[in-house]
Amino acid sequence: MLDFRFFLAFALVACAVAVSAVFNRRSRRVTDVRGLPGRGLPLLDAAFLAGGPARVVDTALVRMEREGRVVISRAHRVTVTSDRTSDPVERVLITAVGGRAGRDLSVLRTSVMGSPEVQRIGDGLAARGLLRNPAALRAARRARRLVLLALLVAVVLGAVSTVRWLNGPGESAAPAFVPYFPLVLFTVLVLVATRPPRSRITPAGLRQLQLMRGGSAWRPREVQREHARLVGAFALDGTAALGGSAHRALREALDGGAAVLLRPVRGSRRGRAGGGTEYAAGAGAGAGAGAWCGTSSGSSCGSSGHSGGSHHSCGSSSSHSCGGSSHSCGSSSSCGSSCGGGGGCGGS
Repeated sequence: MLDFRFFLAFALVACAVAVSAVFNRRSRRVTDVRGLPGRGLPLLDAAFLAGGPARVVDTALVRMEREGRVVISRAHRVTVTSDRTSDPVERVLITAVGGRAGRDLSVLRTSVMGSPEVQRIGDGLAARGLLRNPAALRAARRARRLVLLALLVAVVLGAVSTVRWLNGPGESAAPAFVPYFPLVLFTVLVLVATRPPRSRITPAGLRQLQLMRGGSAWRPREVQREHARLVGAFALDGTAALGGSAHRALREALDGGAAVLLRPVRGSRRGRAGGGTEYAAGAGAGAGAGAWCGTSSGSSCGSSGHSGGSHHSCGSSSSHSCGGSSHSCGSSSSCGSSCGGGGGCGGS
């Protein structure tokens, strides 16, 4: 016989499943549906997709270093030699470096990758469906916890009803736990079937990286021809692209300035577009960094070899708050905590 406890459990499960379905759908929503741009993706967009906010900063620095506009020393200090800039991220970098004394690379990276100019790149990629919105993913995970809580309550109420039935079945010959069994089974199936994706990069984003890495070396149009091949390879693969003795000093300077750790998600591989990665901010990423990187498992960012790894970001095109929760950096673009390392966002 159905009692009020079963109806309470049913109502809780139904409400929790409905809320979870709404947030799960939002986490997969693409607001600016377009086809893949092939190999015509802008340089810093490609860097963000392949390595997250930190890769964007490092790619801008490598481009400026190759073109003689900054110097990156073995002591991991960045010094500006020319105020000429090509995009908003470079302007933020020039401002952040400051005076003639320069600035430590790890501090500079952490500062700039949380800026609205860098975070906005991640928002654009998320809107196109190449990255998943980290704030939306966090909301979906929180809604999923409500389903788990409702499941726990249903089990407890079922146990109470069963104990009362055993002590005095009364007019009901059927065990009290019978109606609870399909309810619990349904809830478990919902949890399994609606598990949020762990990788921040979408299948479309992985396909985009495969297009960029496939065939001949990618040469971004925004870079001077003599440096385009190297800078393009760095945007996609980080410091792994700085092989040979000619680039040893630059590679050591960038590797030595790494500020965060990368936690690879199962199935990811470095330097490949076939797997996704999850990022966790390390000691160098403060709470004031950007939301396309965070301190929780639901956030993105960083790589121990930063630029050489692969990461990805966390942010939200709609909400913002620079904390570990679900919003952004205080700008119109996403925020949260910051991504580190040069590796990042994408599959690697």
